[in-house]
Amino acid sequence: MTQALVAGFLTGLSLIAAIGAQNAFVLRQGLKREHVGVVVLLCAGSDALLITLGVAGFNAAAERLPWLEPLMLWGGVAFLLVYGALRFRAALRGGEALAAGQAQAVPLKRIVLTCLALTWLNPHVYLDTLALLGALSAQYSPMEAVFGIGAVIASFCFFAALGYGARLLAPVLAKPRAWVVVEALIGLVMWMIAASLVMQAIGG
Repeated sequence: MTQALVAGFLTGLSLIAAIGAQNAFVLRQGLKREHVGVVVLLCAGSDALLITLGVAGFNAAAERLPWLEPLMLWGGVAFLLVYGALRFRAALRGGEALAAGQAQAVPLKRIVLTCLALTWLNPHVYLDTLALLGALSAQYSPMEAVFGIGAVIASFCFFAALGYGARLLAPVLAKPRAWVVVEALIGLVMWMIAASLVMQAIGG
């Protein structure tokens, strides 16, 4: 149970922590201290819903399609390897500064719509939650739900830390050197997860 929870947490955190428009938006709102709670809840809540659908939906589909699980497993391994390689490449290139631009205050409605668009119109979020996390959860049967809970906790922790800790994190995250370490750690975690999945597949 603990192994599934930790694996779900680390996997979810690694996927969410990658530099992206959504994270930059959360950071920006944190810096401005505008509707941070709403933004955090929208991002993490959306993740929680998608992760739940991924874990539950994948298991239901796998029962009807026996070939789906191994296909998604090895597809997930390939994705993790490529994703980790991209993170290592970003680290070797010197990282990217995640800085929030200065902007005037905007209405809550516009903030909500922007946040939802950055989340639900991003094709990677479906690959990460519905496909990848759903497939990975099956490897921890019968603790798939625990794996999903770990990923959901990671989402809430990350977005809360990014939003409410923006004032403290901004000077650090604005420096490319800091993201060299972040990118390298994400790449390492992704490759470690891929290796563990291969070992489980071979051992099983």
